Amino acid sequence: MNNYSVPLRHLVEEFNLTVAYQATDFEEIRVQVDEVSRPGLPLTGFFEHFEKLRVEVLGYVEMTYLDNQSPAKRLEIFDRLFAFHIPALVISRGQRPHPECIEMAKKHNVTILLAQETTSYVISNLITYLKSALAPRITRHGVLMEVYGEGIYITGESGIGKSETAVELLKRGHRLIADDAVEIRKTSSSQLVGSAPSLIRNYIELRGIGVINVANLFGMGAVKEETSIDLVVNIVPWEAGKHYDRMGLEEHYVDLLGIKVPCITIPVSPGRNIAVILEVAAMNNRQKRLGFNAALEFSQQLDRQFERSAK
Repeated sequence: MNNYSVPLRHLVEEFNLTVAYQATDFEEIRVQVDEVSRPGLPLTGFFEHFEKLRVEVLGYVEMTYLDNQSPAKRLEIFDRLFAFHIPALVISRGQRPHPECIEMAKKHNVTILLAQETTSYVISNLITYLKSALAPRITRHGVLMEVYGEGIYITGESGIGKSETAVELLKRGHRLIADDAVEIRKTSSSQLVGSAPSLIRNYIELRGIGVINVANLFGMGAVKEETSIDLVVNIVPWEAGKHYDRMGLEEHYVDLLGIKVPCITIPVSPGRNIAVILEVAAMNNRQKRLGFNAALEFSQQLDRQFERSAK
């Protein structure tokens, strides 16, 4: 379990759930785990390994089982279930809660919610939403752009020209996700998603001009709420005499939340069009992910040429 949580009210609003019974502490209830359960075995009395922090969902099968029980038995079932003080019970398919369910919900102060959708739809969407909302996250300095569908996270020291490069990319039809601060979430074991803190979303700061609203200046198509992070580009000042990778055979990675992301370093000097270089870097990174490595192919061609020359 991580340190994040989602207010139960957000789930009600996000999925248009109906409140059948609202607990007195409804506004304070926060969901802390990204898993959702169907309490099939607990309804029969088996509570070994029961996770009380999960939202519980009753579907058609569970409700049919409860329909076949006596009112006294239903009272006993819900009394034991709600004694764990679960965050909420959701009943799917537009089914109505039994009177015994409401009675025990009042006794244990547990919220009862109703959904019109099928059980599988409710569970899958709740889990997807919670996994994103509760994902481990960090905030890092930099700029995040979507270039040809690739999420490019631009880093570099302050004043190096990250925001100016972002504006040039915007003029070339690409999209801004975040400037200055990038929120990075680990949504799966292999994927990172970046977004902007809500306070600075859609804004870019340009030294000498100030803060501009990208959506207003370039149109809503120039901004995006979030994107995957596919490549990290570190912009550095050009240093004469320093060796820079010219072939692209060396693979470099940066660790973000335990995930290794491809990383390249681009030296900046007068006359270099960084925006164009980033476009090429985005396309090249996509080709590598699809299995084509131009640098490796060129190196192999050189080796074959040397072999032929040596004969």
